[in-house]
Amino acid sequence: MPPKVKVTKQDIITTATALVRQNGESAINARSIAGALNCSTQPIFSNFATMDDLRAAVIAETQSLVRTYIERETASGVYPTSYKASGMAYIRFAKEEKELFKLLYMRTRKTDEYADDDALFNQMTDLVQTNTGLQGETTTLFHLEMWAFVHGIATMFATDFLDLEWELVSKMITDAYQGMKKQYGIED
Repeated sequence: MPPKVKVTKQDIITTATALVRQNGESAINARSIAGALNCSTQPIFSNFATMDDLRAAVIAETQSLVRTYIERETASGVYPTSYKASGMAYIRFAKEEKELFKLLYMRTRKTDEYADDDALFNQMTDLVQTNTGLQGETTTLFHLEMWAFVHGIATMFATDFLDLEWELVSKMITDAYQGMKKQYGIED
């Protein structure tokens, strides 16, 4: 009978994600992960052909966490629309998970795959269309402009540049959204 697997692929992903959470993206290396798991590097390279593959798995795990933030914020019913709840969740994620936010949204992305990002982007543009009645490229532009605003606030939290009161953040998002609606000729 073969020996029982002591370190699973998910153990490695979970540990690597925790290390990024504490120490940033540079923590995705075989030695630090093996040390945290109290094992050799062998299980890591048995489960992942390269460290880039492990990095991709950590990114996927983190993207799943972002979706959880969005689902939780939307389900809370605190905000008038799912679109605003999603923006607030994005900012909350940046505030509470600074290093994971940086891993997802503040890295060089030239060679990355964007399937999950595209799905989330499409979900957000669908919400804009539902909430505003905008169509096509106008919907996309509206969301891009709002996203740039929300991302700016999120980045300030992630980098400890500014720590705003949550009520003020909510007001700023509402003001920007209402201003955008006015700019696009959308009446309530």
